[in-house]
Amino acid sequence: MLRFTTKCFITISLILSVFAATAVELNFYLPKEKLNENIPTPESVLGYQVGDWHVRHDQLVMYFKVLAQHSDRVSLKVIGKSHEQRELLQVTITSSANHNKLDSIQQQHIARLSSSKKPNSDTLPLVVNLNYSVHGDESSGSNASLLVAYYLAASNNPEVLKYLDKMVILLDPSLNPDGLSRFAQWANQHKGHNLNADPNNREHVQDWIRGRVNHYWFDLNRDWLLLQHPESQARIAQYHQWRPNVLTDHHEMGPHSTFFFQPGISSRKNPLTPDKNVELTKRLATFHADAFDEQNKLYFTEESFDDFYAGKGSTYPDLHGTIGILFEQASSRGHLQESINGLLDFPTTIKHQVMASLSTLKGSLVNKNDLLDFQYEFSQQYKELAKEIDFDGYILSEQDDKTRFYSLLSLLQQHDIEVYPLSKNTEINGRQYDQQNSVYIPLKQPQIRLIQSVFSTRKSFNDNTFYDVSSWNLAMAFNITFDKVESKRKVKLVDQEWQRPERKPHANILANYSYAIDWADYHAPALTYALLNANFKVRAALKPFTAKTPNGVKQFAAGTMLINAGLQHGDWVTMFNHIVKQFSVPVSAITSGLTPTGIDLGSRNMMPVYKPNVLVVGGFGTNSYEVGETWYLFDKQLGFSPTIIEKRWLSKTDLDKYTHIIMTDGSYSKDDDSLIDKLKVWTKAGGVLWSQKRTALWLAKNGVLKSETLTQKEMNERFDKTQLNYSDMESIAGKQRIAGAFFNLKLDLSHPLAFGYNKPMLPVFKNRTDLLVEGTNPFTNVAKYTDAPLIAGYADETNVNEIANASGLVAHKYGKGVVIGMTDNPNFRSIMYGTNKLMFNALFLGKAIEAK
Repeated sequence: MLRFTTKCFITISLILSVFAATAVELNFYLPKEKLNENIPTPESVLGYQVGDWHVRHDQLVMYFKVLAQHSDRVSLKVIGKSHEQRELLQVTITSSANHNKLDSIQQQHIARLSSSKKPNSDTLPLVVNLNYSVHGDESSGSNASLLVAYYLAASNNPEVLKYLDKMVILLDPSLNPDGLSRFAQWANQHKGHNLNADPNNREHVQDWIRGRVNHYWFDLNRDWLLLQHPESQARIAQYHQWRPNVLTDHHEMGPHSTFFFQPGISSRKNPLTPDKNVELTKRLATFHADAFDEQNKLYFTEESFDDFYAGKGSTYPDLHGTIGILFEQASSRGHLQESINGLLDFPTTIKHQVMASLSTLKGSLVNKNDLLDFQYEFSQQYKELAKEIDFDGYILSEQDDKTRFYSLLSLLQQHDIEVYPLSKNTEINGRQYDQQNSVYIPLKQPQIRLIQSVFSTRKSFNDNTFYDVSSWNLAMAFNITFDKVESKRKVKLVDQEWQRPERKPHANILANYSYAIDWADYHAPALTYALLNANFKVRAALKPFTAKTPNGVKQFAAGTMLINAGLQHGDWVTMFNHIVKQFSVPVSAITSGLTPTGIDLGSRNMMPVYKPNVLVVGGFGTNSYEVGETWYLFDKQLGFSPTIIEKRWLSKTDLDKYTHIIMTDGSYSKDDDSLIDKLKVWTKAGGVLWSQKRTALWLAKNGVLKSETLTQKEMNERFDKTQLNYSDMESIAGKQRIAGAFFNLKLDLSHPLAFGYNKPMLPVFKNRTDLLVEGTNPFTNVAKYTDAPLIAGYADETNVNEIANASGLVAHKYGKGVVIGMTDNPNFRSIMYGTNKLMFNALFLGKAIEAK
C-alpha cells in the first residue's frame, strides 16, 4: 500500500506542473453573467488572458485608454509621470450621469466636510479609491485592476449599476509603474512554456534590485507622508482633491500565507485613529469574509501588519477620515510556486484581489451613509479635539538655511496643513523667535491629527512592537527648531497662509576680489559641485573670518566656500553668473584678501576643494534601500549620479580614479577579506571612505576605523530572559530592537564634518542598535549621543542607557586618506535633510580632517 506525505504530494504536484498551463477563462475571475460584448476585454487588447503573463505598465495604460474610449462609465486622467516617465493614471469609474457632473460631485464632496450643517448623506455619491501594487513585484493587484475595471464597465448586474450610480470609484492600476515593469520583465523572461513551481527557480528569485522598489530603489509604501517621489506627490494631490471615503491598498506577502484583510492587531493602530474607524473596518471585513467563505478560500485578520506609521497606504487615510484597508495576498511571485497550501498559481492570486475589490464595493455601498457621516464627523471634530489638548500649536524657526526650512513648510502644505507667518517677534519657552525666520502652525484646523502625528515627541505606547518606524517627526528630520505654543495669544500672525517666497535671482556679479558661498544653505554643496564641474578653482575656509564686502564688514563661518578671482581663468565672471543664478544660495562679494579678523583669503587654512568622483558600493550583501537613498541624494540634491558597483566586483575594479567610496549598511564576512585589503591600500593613498551602520563596525573590526564596537547581537544579550515564557518571545524582540526613533547627537561644531551647522544638537534617525564605543583619541569623535539621547519614538531603557554618550560619528586620518564611520543612516528615506549635510561635508571637506 502506498503512503503519501504532504512533501511527497507537493513533489508529485511539482512534477505534474511541468505540463501545466496558466491560461484560464474570464469567468474564472468574474461573476458568471452576460457582459456587454461592446466593451473590450483585457484579453482582446493584450493578446493573452490576464494571468497568462505578468502585465507591463505600458500594457496597463494601453488597455485603460481603450476601455475609456469604449465605455461612458470610464474616464482616464494622467496625473503625473514616474521617474522613468511612465504615466501615472487615475481611472474614474461611475455612471454616465455622474460623469456628466463629475466636477460638481467632487466639489460638493469636499465642501460637505466643512459644512456647518450636517449634509444629507443620501444626496451625494460615496467615493471609493482602489489602489494596486505599490510594490511592483506584488503584481497580482495591478493585474486584477484590469479585470475589476472591465467588469464595472461591462456588467449590467443590478448590484453593479447601483455601485456606479451611488459611488465614484477612483482606480489606480499601478502605484509603482517602474517597479511593476521591472518585475514583469523578470518574471516573463524566466517563464518557460512548461511552468516550474520550484521556489529555487530563477523566476522566483529576483536579482539584487527587485521589482518591489521604484526607479531609485525606494519603498513607495513608506512615502505617503514624506513625498520624495513624483508617484507619491501625484497620488497625494489627487487624494486631497477627492478625500475618498474608503481606500484600498492591495499587496502580497510570502507564498505560504493565505489572504489577509484588516482589521490588524488592535493594539498596534495609530493612537490618533478614531475607534469608529476600526469599527467600520470590521464591518467591511464581514463582506470580505462572506466573499471568501462562499468560495471556501482561506484568510485571516487581526494578525501582524500594524496600522501605526502615518506614511503607509493603509494608515495615512485613517488620519483623514478615510477607511484605509490593507489587503495581503500570498504571492506566487512568478507564474506558479510551491506552498504549504499546495501549488499557488498566478491566476488564483489575481482572482483573490478581484474578490476583495468587489467585496469592498459591496460593503461600502451597504454602509454608504455611515461612511459619509463618519467622514463628516471626523472633519468636524478638530474644534473639540483642539480644546482637549493643553497647547494651541507649534512655532517653527530657522535662521540660516531657508532652503531646508522652506522644503519642510512646502511638504506640510502638500498635506493641506495650514502654516502662517508671524507679524512680530515673540518669545516662547524662553526662546526668541524672529518674525522673518519663523512660522506658526495652529492645532485648531482640520489636519489636527496629522499635525500631532508629524510633530510628536511621544516615547511610550500601549504596544511597543512596531512593524515599521515609531516616530516620523518632520521637524526633527529637517533639523528645524520647534516649540509647542501654550496659547495662541502669545503669537501675532499675518492674516494669510505662508507662501514660499519667489526666488530672487542674484544680481549680476562683477569681477570682485572674491566671492563667498554660505555653506549653511542646504543647496550650497550643489552650487559648489556645479562650479567645480565647470572647472572653477574653489577654496574652503577651515576657520572663521571677517571680510570687507561692498556693504561693510561681514562675518563668515568655517566651511565658507571661496571663489577667488585670481585663481580663475578666461571669462569666469560670465560663467559664474550663469551658474549662481540657478541657485538660491547666499553669495557675498569680498573686496579684499586682507581680513579685519581671522584668516586671510590666501591663508593655508583656505583648503583647495576638488570635484568628488564617488563610488557607492551596492549589490548583494548591501542594503539596497540605503544604496538607493544615497544615489538619489547625490543625483537630486548635488547634481551628479555616482558610480554604483556591486560588492562582488570591487576586488576586480581599479579604484584609483575615485576620490570617495560610500559604503552604506551591509553584511560583510570573511569572504570579503580581500576587499578589506584593497580598501586599506586605497584609503592610505588618499581616498575618503564613508561607512555606516554594520559596515562601519566591520571596518572597525578590521582595524580601519579606530573604534571599539558593540554589535546588535551583543546589545540584545544585555536583556535578561531568564524568567520569560515562550509567549514572551515577540515582546522581548520588540524591546531589543529599535524600529525607528529619533536620538540626539551633540556635534563638535569645530570639526570639518560639522561645518554649516549652527547648533550643536542634531536629531538623528536610528533603526539599529549597533554602536561605536568612544576610543582614546577625543579628536576622532565628530558627534556623540547625549546623556538622555532618546527624543521621539520608542526604545527600551536598556538600549537607551547603552547608547547614551556613545560615538555617533567617528572620523580620522588613515595614511593620506580619511575613514569615517556612522552608526546611523544620515539619509533615511531621503527625508533627513538635517543629517544629509554630514555626508555632503564628507565629500567636500573630508580632506580637512587631521586627527590621527
